[in-house]
Amino acid sequence: MPQQPLAQVPMDATWDWQEHGACRDADTALFFHPQNERGSSRLRRDRAAKSVCGRCEVRLECADYAIRAREPYGVWGGLTEEEREHLYVRLTSRDSARDRGDGILAVGVETLNRLAAQ
Repeated sequence: MPQQPLAQVPMDATWDWQEHGACRDADTALFFHPQNERGSSRLRRDRAAKSVCGRCEVRLECADYAIRAREPYGVWGGLTEEEREHLYVRLTSRDSARDRGDGILAVGVETLNRLAAQ
């Protein structure tokens, strides 16, 4: 799997929130699909990952990081790759979320909560 270009990692990125993630006790395969996974298998895995995110105390910090970093892979903060791609299309270069919290502000907490619950 290719690594995230460092240019996309936010300058103010911190990682301490990850220590409190509900995903720490889960199998990482739940959050990152195997190559060529499609259809009902992918949907089931995504829903299971989202259920872990749904009970996570740092879900918003996780989603904010993923949006700001334009994280290309996996379920982060209850958002799938496809859901984040749809959000990126809505963000203009003026809305480019680079500072901590900007990802949530640009997208809106209501939108994040709605997507995470799907």
